[in-house]
Amino acid sequence: MNQDIDPSVRQGWRVPAFETVYYGGRQRRWCVVIPVINEGARIGRLLQRMAACGVAQQADILIVDGGSTDASLEIGRLRSLGVAGLLLKIGPGRLSAQLRCAYAFALDQGYEGIVTIDGNDKDDPAPIAAFVQCLADGVDFVQASRFAPGGLAENTPLSRDLAIRLVHAPLLSLSSGFRWTDTTQGFRGYSRRMLLDPRVAPFRDVFTGYELLAYLSHRVPRLGYRCIELPTSRRYPPGEVPTKINGLRGNWRVLCVLVNACRGRYDPAGAAA
Repeated sequence: MNQDIDPSVRQGWRVPAFETVYYGGRQRRWCVVIPVINEGARIGRLLQRMAACGVAQQADILIVDGGSTDASLEIGRLRSLGVAGLLLKIGPGRLSAQLRCAYAFALDQGYEGIVTIDGNDKDDPAPIAAFVQCLADGVDFVQASRFAPGGLAENTPLSRDLAIRLVHAPLLSLSSGFRWTDTTQGFRGYSRRMLLDPRVAPFRDVFTGYELLAYLSHRVPRLGYRCIELPTSRRYPPGEVPTKINGLRGNWRVLCVLVNACRGRYDPAGAAA
């Protein structure tokens, strides 16, 4: 455990069970967390692009696996592509549970900030250097945006484009007091001090699916932390929608999470902004 984390506070974190498959130790001040589950060739392509950008020279790359069964995470290949560590979530939950595992691990190792990027190769990893620089400059929440000036949205399904622009981003902008344009993006950067703030308290069992992303977009600006959006490129492959959110049920769950986040349902009990 890192010395700046109060042991009594750390003991209260709710983190799903996970295994450290391998970890070479902290080499950089920052880390990049990549949540994956059965991403197949997509995670390999993303790591190759990250290697071409020199990401491993700027931040340690950590993969948190939700239980892949597609043999896409062969350790020798991950090491050759600059991956510093592989975590395997074995406890319950989906994306937010994976992120809680990785964020707790990263904070325990002493990283000063965390960049998260999806493992499905939709995002251009080149801006990771800019995310790291923003964190180094004291920004607490860096959000990627395909809709910000200079950003690029390619082959985005029309229904998703309209849902983000007309529902998701406006509601979170209204509830948070910060003008967001791309709130469903998992490509983000968080400061250590923000994640350790008990008024944020991300290590709770209420975060299992997509709750953590919406909650942080709502909660963090309300606490006065420095937030910015950076223009990025997000490309959906033609004829394919690589996402874990599918069908009416999946989209309904996302809408319910959004409404609950905007209403403060995930805010810590008794914690005021």
